[in-house]
Amino acid sequence: MKCVNPNATERAQKLLDYLYEVQGKKIITGQHTQTIPMEEKTYIENLTGYTPKLLEFELLSYSPNINFSDASEECLTEVKENQNTMKVALEWAKNNDGILCLCFHWFSPIGGRDKSFYTKHTDFDARKILQEGTAERRAFFSDLEVIAKELKIFADEDIPVLWRPLHECEGTWFWWGAHGGEVSRELYKLMFNFYVNEKKLNNLIWVWSTPTKEAFPGDEFVDIVGHDIYLEPHTKTDYKKQYDDLISNTGTKKICAITEVGVIPDVELLQQSKTPWVYYMTWSKEFALGEKHNFDSEVVKMYKSDFSVKG
Repeated sequence: MKCVNPNATERAQKLLDYLYEVQGKKIITGQHTQTIPMEEKTYIENLTGYTPKLLEFELLSYSPNINFSDASEECLTEVKENQNTMKVALEWAKNNDGILCLCFHWFSPIGGRDKSFYTKHTDFDARKILQEGTAERRAFFSDLEVIAKELKIFADEDIPVLWRPLHECEGTWFWWGAHGGEVSRELYKLMFNFYVNEKKLNNLIWVWSTPTKEAFPGDEFVDIVGHDIYLEPHTKTDYKKQYDDLISNTGTKKICAITEVGVIPDVELLQQSKTPWVYYMTWSKEFALGEKHNFDSEVVKMYKSDFSVKG
C-alpha cells in the first residue's frame, strides 16, 4: 500500500511497507513517553530485558498558546516535564532502530486556561476554523506553522514519523472534538493539505485515531487507522471486538493499531485469534509504571513472546 502522500520519502514508504508486512503475523510493542528521562521505557527495559520497538513522544509543551498565569500545578508540571523532549525524540530516532510516533495534546489556539486542550478549559470554537477570515482559522494555521518547524527537524534528518493528530474525536473532551466528528474530520483535512502540499513534510505517515464513521476522513488521507482504548485494569483481551468495530465503521483496508491503551493486549489471545493489530501503544505514567493497570508478569509475557516485536 502506498503512502497517502504521493511524495512520501523512501524511508517513510519503507516503514509503511514494514508495518504491512508485520500485520497479522506479529504485534509491535509500543510505549508513550513525554519526559526527558523516558521513565516508562526504562521501567520496561529493567523489567523485561527488552525495549519497546515504537516510542511515542508528546508535543503538548510546544503549543504556542499556554496560559501559564492561570494554570494548575498539575498543568505546569506536565508542561515543564515535556519541554525539550523533541531533542530527546530526535536523538532516540537517530540512534535506535525504532519507530517514532508523535502526538499533540494541543492547547487551544486562542483563549483557555489550565490544560486548554480539554474542552472544559476553553471556549475556543473549532467550527469557526472552517470559516474563511476568522481569528480562529488564523490561529489554527499559525499554530500549525509552529509545529511544522518541529516536524521539519525530523524531515531534515530523513526520519519517518507516525503523525497522530486530533485524536479521540469520537468524544467531546478535547476542543477539536467538541462539536462532533465531522468538524474534526475537516480540521484533519486542512492540516493534511497544509503539511503535505505547502510544508512538504514528506516524512509523515498519517495516523487517524478515532473509530467512528462520521469522523473518518477517508482512505486518501489516512495511512493507519487507530483506536484509543481504555478498559478496566487487568482485563484479559485481544481487543478483537474493537478491531471488528473499527473496520466496520471505517470500511478501510488500511492497517489498524491500538494507538493508545491502558491495558496491554494479551499476547497469547492475540496469537490464537490472529487479530491483526499492527502495534499497541501503552499510555504513560501510571499506565506503564507499576501494576495499577498491567501486572508486571503480563508485560514480561508480552516482551518475551516470539509473537511480539521488540526494539
